[in-house]
Amino acid sequence: MSEDDKPRGEPAVKAKIPNAKSIRSPEFTPHGISAGRGSGLNRPSALTAKQAKRRRIAAIAGAVVAVVAIAGGTTYYITRPDPAVSVTGAFGKAPKVEIPTEVAPPESLQSSTPIVGEGNKVAKGDTAFLQFVYYKWSPKDDPEDSKVKSTNEKAESTYESGAGVTPIKIGDSPVKGLDESLVGKTVGSRVVVEIPPEKGFGEQGQQLGITDKDSLLFVADIQASVPANAVPKGTEKKVSDKGLPTVEDKGAGKAPEVKMPDGDPPKELKAVTLVEGTGPALAKGDKAIMNYQGQLWRDGKVFDSSWETGQMQAFPIGEGATIPGFDKGLTGVKVGSRVMLVLPPKEGYGEQGNSQAGIKGDDTLVFVVDVLAKF
Repeated sequence: MSEDDKPRGEPAVKAKIPNAKSIRSPEFTPHGISAGRGSGLNRPSALTAKQAKRRRIAAIAGAVVAVVAIAGGTTYYITRPDPAVSVTGAFGKAPKVEIPTEVAPPESLQSSTPIVGEGNKVAKGDTAFLQFVYYKWSPKDDPEDSKVKSTNEKAESTYESGAGVTPIKIGDSPVKGLDESLVGKTVGSRVVVEIPPEKGFGEQGQQLGITDKDSLLFVADIQASVPANAVPKGTEKKVSDKGLPTVEDKGAGKAPEVKMPDGDPPKELKAVTLVEGTGPALAKGDKAIMNYQGQLWRDGKVFDSSWETGQMQAFPIGEGATIPGFDKGLTGVKVGSRVMLVLPPKEGYGEQGNSQAGIKGDDTLVFVVDVLAKF
């Protein structure tokens, strides 16, 4: 499904961080809800508009890292003779990054954690949700000034672009240095990574204007991380209404099987809990991380599925950024839950439908959503 076919939500980057689909209102942009556009690490599609975005990681030649707490944030710098690379600012906010031209790009992969979070540790195979900024860091010899050893330029910032968080599957990122440096870090951490050319984007870097001589400096805030093949955790609930679709679980990592009943669909929104989770409830302003599948009531056709794309996505809750029924039906749902949403046209794409997604103006939509985490 094309980018414009997807429900929208908040922008949650192989040379861009992973792609995704989005349930945005009022169009159906199934692949882009939370991935920022323009990043360099690829993103798989999901109910959110495919969001292939880049992630480039940080390069800073150096040795021991010092962390200094300051009002409103943290300062990271390399303990070498001045001048030094510095990263300042608070978690979740755009950092201020200074890379003096007197500092040479790194010769080996190095990472530091100036802000250490208290969440779960990121493991290989997990999907990590990041905010990030990265710089192209190039070597330079200036015959007129022997002190000049490098040049740099900001390549991308999800903080400034409004791209939101970007999901990347650890171990499957186009940037090897990113994968290696995030493993073992905790959710809530800010990670600064120095990446030499051989651990950067590789051949994909050419599309981004990055050569095989360029290093990368990457600053990433880890907002969340979810294990591969995560499943709902809670109490299973039986559905007695024979006028609603039936949902059969097919196991971890697989989309559930949904069968539509005979008869007309309901005229009003139905939000049916299939598994009641034990985590905190989703509230306005939260970003919900989920797997989901969307189908048409009239023929059962799947128009979007994060299980098929292999990429869960982050959706904003209670902010009117998604199609109405998706937003309404998930508010108050507990993390760990599986929910079936039956959305009449007025709660979906309205009378205009979405032709690119194969959704007509009178179509009722059926979603099965696994709420796996929030931040």
